[in-house]
Amino acid sequence: MECSNCSSARPIEDQGTLLFVSSQLIPLNKITQLFTNSRIFTVDSNQVFDDGQPHTVTNGVNYFIPISYLSREELLNGLKSVYDKLTSSEQLDIHIEIDESNWSLAPTKSKAVALPQFFARMKHHNLVTMMTNGQFTSHMQPIIDMQSQRVFGYEFLLRPSAGQAAFNPFELFSVAQQTGLHSFLDRAARISAIQTSALHLPQGIKRFVNFLPSSIYNPNYCLSHTFKAIEDNKLDPRDFVFEVVETERIEDIGHLKKIFAIYQKQGMQVALDDVGTGFATLEVLPELAPDFVKIDRGLIDNCDQDENKQQQIIRIIEISHSFGATVLAEGMERKEEWDFCKKHGIELAQGYLLGRPAALPLGTASIEI
Repeated sequence: MECSNCSSARPIEDQGTLLFVSSQLIPLNKITQLFTNSRIFTVDSNQVFDDGQPHTVTNGVNYFIPISYLSREELLNGLKSVYDKLTSSEQLDIHIEIDESNWSLAPTKSKAVALPQFFARMKHHNLVTMMTNGQFTSHMQPIIDMQSQRVFGYEFLLRPSAGQAAFNPFELFSVAQQTGLHSFLDRAARISAIQTSALHLPQGIKRFVNFLPSSIYNPNYCLSHTFKAIEDNKLDPRDFVFEVVETERIEDIGHLKKIFAIYQKQGMQVALDDVGTGFATLEVLPELAPDFVKIDRGLIDNCDQDENKQQQIIRIIEISHSFGATVLAEGMERKEEWDFCKKHGIELAQGYLLGRPAALPLGTASIEI
């Protein structure tokens, strides 16, 4: 079984040839006319009929035209001109194939990239290169047991590799979404976290790893790489907690429940992030019944001084404990917040008060508050 959404993107070379594929003739005619009049591009005349229209494949499903370019910069400018001349439906119908080994007498769009995604890959070439080359690593932020003040685990967060340009993780995932690479990046980030944990953490320390439900199209296949990485690194599945990443809209509860069930069947635990604000509402908690409930940092911030936040936090604790979940307070920066959360029965905490994300774990098994 294959999943094209989990695959990496082939690099867009400084010079090369692209195959434009469409189920409609009109948008390819527009592209052919535009590129034929340019000195930067070469349209393969063998693939154009005498009337100047692109060839159709033998099964009558798609039209196609190979176009060569001399410069990545000029290709970007040319694609912008093409983009502006196409209707929105034509933009979505046009697909571009980079790998000439896939070309045949009957090209299809199955292994090609939709024009909007290809255009986004050109615009964000540096970030796409960073993704596809794996120029990132995982840093660890400690999660502390509030009763014992011992290290319970670490959350793994994506960061640039040593010597690489800085990036904003939110921006990186946003670009991945625009370019159709979010499944690839999400999988790569999970595997990076697993490998980093194997290098630095002993058995028994929990490893909290983020995931995007929308990036997992076929859970049994898309998660198989994650399970194999855990097995290959000889790690205990029971040490892993996979959490729905913050900002991820929960649109399909059934799909997320299926993902949770597959993780749990493998002996792992699951967490719901961002609870109390955004999309992780209280209504979904009992239905999803995660092993861990992470209260959003926005509620924890100055919770000792805000009665409304206190009521919301206490309600989350009550609901979570009703189905046996462990509660974790995120974004803790002040001792007063720690005292309030501990007093009301929150088991775990995470935040700058306890430790910032770092390339290495804490040098101690417990902390002093």
